[in-house]
Amino acid sequence: MNQSLIHQLGFVRQVTLNAARGLTETMLDHVPDGFNNNIRWNLGHIYVVQERFAFHFAGESVHLPEGFERWFAKGTKPGDWQEEEQLPKLDTLLELLAGQPIRIAEKLHNRIDEQVAVPFTTGTGLVLRTIGEFLSYTLYHEGIHFNSISLLKRFAVNG
Repeated sequence: MNQSLIHQLGFVRQVTLNAARGLTETMLDHVPDGFNNNIRWNLGHIYVVQERFAFHFAGESVHLPEGFERWFAKGTKPGDWQEEEQLPKLDTLLELLAGQPIRIAEKLHNRIDEQVAVPFTTGTGLVLRTIGEFLSYTLYHEGIHFNSISLLKRFAVNG
């Protein structure tokens, strides 16, 4: 199970990265009518959630660059960003996202069945109690946001 879950985390992340490669900064920031978020937000949000769910609940140090909580945490949206803020460029987001599954594999591969100190209940009522359950949940979470990225990408490309 350990190796399979680690492999899935890397595979899903590669799919997400492939969807974002080659986009322009303008495409990243396009928020279509009727939407709250853009591709940049979805990429940053995937990073923030997996960082918390993988490392925070496992008692490991969390690597969140300055501003990431303010920009990409649950409940945030680009409409709240200040014009003068220096948001991370696509290359920075891709680098952070690419490195995250590697860090997870290095730090957590032998801890998948370990119980966390404080279980977490998702908005749908699922209780996460082990590091593996947190990591598995991030696969579902990333899939949701991958779908959003794919949809937003079509709007950004087609106008």
